[in-house]
Amino acid sequence: MKNIHKDIECALEVHDIQNVKVFYSNEDTYIRKSAYLVTGRIYLSRNLLREKIIATLIDLANDEGYRVRQTSINAAGEIGKTNFAIVEQFFNIALFDSHHTVRNAVIGSVKKMSEVNPGPVLNWALKYLHHPDKEVRREICHGIELRGRKHPEDILPLLRELENDTTARVRKTLIHVLGQIAYKKNCLETVITDLKKWKNAILVDEAITEIIDVHYRYRNFSHYTQEEATAIIDSNFKRT
Repeated sequence: MKNIHKDIECALEVHDIQNVKVFYSNEDTYIRKSAYLVTGRIYLSRNLLREKIIATLIDLANDEGYRVRQTSINAAGEIGKTNFAIVEQFFNIALFDSHHTVRNAVIGSVKKMSEVNPGPVLNWALKYLHHPDKEVRREICHGIELRGRKHPEDILPLLRELENDTTARVRKTLIHVLGQIAYKKNCLETVITDLKKWKNAILVDEAITEIIDVHYRYRNFSHYTQEEATAIIDSNFKRT
């Protein structure tokens, strides 16, 4: 990691894109991860390099190699944890990248950014929840999940925007995310209270089934047992 840090920092200082690209394009996932983590750290610690870093990432985000584009988006995600405005442009483009690994980097970056910098990231996500492209809607839904595991109240209004989405993949992801946030400590009651306000009764029923099931699948990690979760749900909903 130290050598990667030194090499990338030296390359950034002189805007040497090729020597940054050596790490960003590497087949080794560990090396690429180290490269984008290092880039984020350099951005935070070297104020005078910030413009060069963004300029370099813009070039790399438009590279022909999908690994380079993927790593540049992950690097932008590291920066976006503290300054989303400066990297928003990257995600507006990468959401529609032709390669799935780049789009997955968007999901991963939205997860880590929204966890620690929720305001601007969730405001950005809201703009895409009704996008015509179903994959964009699904990716945004998946991306905001991590914030919901500790602060479900922040993402439930956004999830509710998708309750009448008719696309199976989006609906499946929505139900999955509701299940993933509901089994965490201090989250089930918040999710259930919010679901009582939703209008789509069929989807709510499917979500409740998933929530009960996830309390069994993740029984070693869930805050409540499946029986306790079911009792809480039954005290709020009449189920057949």
